Amino acid sequence: MSGKKASPKDSDLASVEKALKRAAKTARSLARKTHTPCYVVKDGKIVNVAERQTEYLPPRQKPSR
Repeated sequence: MSGKKASPKDSDLASVEKALKRAAKTARSLARKTHTPCYVVKDGKIVNVAERQTEYLPPRQKPSR
């Protein structure tokens, strides 16, 4: 068997995997910045992936004009 993934025949589904990964990354980042939980199922257990934050990340400030 080859390691190639079969690409979807429906054009709407072609970029779904990339979009879901991008959304998950954004959700984890936002959870860490706002000190809120972000739960996922890992190895059959529900875990908070945002709790690994060790330092406070203040929100980004807009530059003054």
